[in-house]
Amino acid sequence: MEKAKVLYIAQEITPYLPESHMSKIARFLPQGIQEKGKEIRTFMPRYGKINERRNQLHEVIRLSGMNLIIDDTDHPLIIKVASIQAARMQVYFIDNEEYFQRKAVLNDKDGKYFDDNDERAIFFARGVLETVKKLRWAPDIIHCHGWMTSLVPLYVKQIYKDNPLFADAKITYSLYDDDFSPSFNGNFHKKLLEEGFDKADIAHIEKDPSFTNLMKMTIDKSDAIIEGSEQINSEVVKYASDKNVKMLNYQGDEDYIDAFDAFYDELLND
Repeated sequence: MEKAKVLYIAQEITPYLPESHMSKIARFLPQGIQEKGKEIRTFMPRYGKINERRNQLHEVIRLSGMNLIIDDTDHPLIIKVASIQAARMQVYFIDNEEYFQRKAVLNDKDGKYFDDNDERAIFFARGVLETVKKLRWAPDIIHCHGWMTSLVPLYVKQIYKDNPLFADAKITYSLYDDDFSPSFNGNFHKKLLEEGFDKADIAHIEKDPSFTNLMKMTIDKSDAIIEGSEQINSEVVKYASDKNVKMLNYQGDEDYIDAFDAFYDELLND
């Protein structure tokens, strides 16, 4: 029997970024799932504060070189990779000079979220999916962590729905306590319309490009939701519950890998 394939797309992974609950899950969950017999691929943004020499990142020439057009501007897509030897796993990094070379992650030195975080999320989502296409690797499960990955379900279910690599993929989205304010740039919905989405797909964002509405849009396009933190935006959790989407409640640090693995299997058998 062929191994099930799980694609992990994460906003942050330790040791490349400082340790947090999300970055630890995104680091140790893929390893645990791989050890249980599933095949994995893992992606994150190549933020400028990641030390390439210390972490031994190198460019994958055969995967790089594509340009992604966002808001009528060409943005070169660079793919880098590093290995976590202890886990026997690789991490692919989505890089671009304009979006990910700044020496910060999501906000500036004053704590203000970057005005172009909407475009960075678009570039990251498309960059991951275009790279997976180049790898010719068809995931059975796509598991997203962090709001920077929140557009992936939308792209998979709408823009890439006819691509055989993604047609049967089940999308799982982990909700965390990663709320942000204020809302995204007011032109966010226009940029998504230019990407080819219908107004109905992005109605939440057109109304108000807030964190809560971003999560609602993501839930609409996800096959399953996992409570990734103990404390999560209550309006978002209620929305997921009211939508009757398949959900897994928050799991403790001791046995979450077993619980997630069983949840994946249930999702694949539905």
